[in-house]
Amino acid sequence: MTGLLPVSGAALSADARLLSAIRDVGARRGVDFDYTDDAATAELLARHRRTLSAAEHGPLMWLGSLALVAAVVWPFLGHTVPAFDGRPELAFGPAGPLLVVAVASLVVVRRRWKRELLHPRLAGYREVLGLARAHGVPVTHVPGWLVGRSLSGDRETVPVPAYAEVTYAEVEPLPAGPALPAEPTLPAGPTSGEGTDQTTETEEAARKATEGAAPTTPPPAIPSKPASVASYEAMADEGGWHDEAGCLLLFVGIGGVAWAFSEENPLGYLASVLAVPLAITTWLAGARQGRERQRLREAAVEYVRALSAAQSAGAAVPELSPALRKLLEEEAEKVRG
Repeated sequence: MTGLLPVSGAALSADARLLSAIRDVGARRGVDFDYTDDAATAELLARHRRTLSAAEHGPLMWLGSLALVAAVVWPFLGHTVPAFDGRPELAFGPAGPLLVVAVASLVVVRRRWKRELLHPRLAGYREVLGLARAHGVPVTHVPGWLVGRSLSGDRETVPVPAYAEVTYAEVEPLPAGPALPAEPTLPAGPTSGEGTDQTTETEEAARKATEGAAPTTPPPAIPSKPASVASYEAMADEGGWHDEAGCLLLFVGIGGVAWAFSEENPLGYLASVLAVPLAITTWLAGARQGRERQRLREAAVEYVRALSAAQSAGAAVPELSPALRKLLEEEAEKVRG
């Protein structure tokens, strides 16, 4: 949705030692790929994500899932079929082969998915992210599919490798541009045209050297985080209980009416009078909170898009907060779906 990469090519190229280590990654893994090329890296990640999704949700996955469900259900329903009455080999026997088919299919799916996840270019990119962190380059986010993160987010199949942190004293600065000649010193008092000509030639050489030097452009500014985005980060995981609480209060009101009718006790009607308006109030509060969260979510999406634009322009985007990383994953799933 935003094209935001975990780390930009400009940030990777800003450190000579990091750039050299990244080039060694491709040579060591035998892949000819430039991880500092943002367009090529984005295309690489998108292509392999589609491949992983196809391997994980292909026909074989459906076959294994259906076979597993049938193997579990068959022993409970098989004996109820009249045609299988008195024939236990038909009432219970197919469960075993179905279970074998399910397990075999799911194992094949898992192996294919793992093989795609360990593709040399993806493995190399995970190394690049680890090296970037070690050199102090911020990594905005690590996509869950890239590391095989589980749905709960607690376990990663192939995590980004961790390297020893490189301090600033160990990092070699980038080679400087062509050095400018020192400003010429005029003689104390030239008395002939020879000294004047020599000074003019020196000034001309300095001017040409200045023109030949590559102009240094300041890095683009990183967009500041709006207050609405900070509010979204604070309330991203809040809410979600209004619907359940409203339904519970509604059931209390209905139960009160039923109890009052059966027991002829007016207190039940009082419980209904109190519970039903409270349920409606709870639903309205949940609706207001949902609209506010959606408004803040749209602001957060725009902020991430602005970060992506700054990254494309060469800025080193800082690491995203957990709420924004989750938002990025959700929006990516929407696009993929």
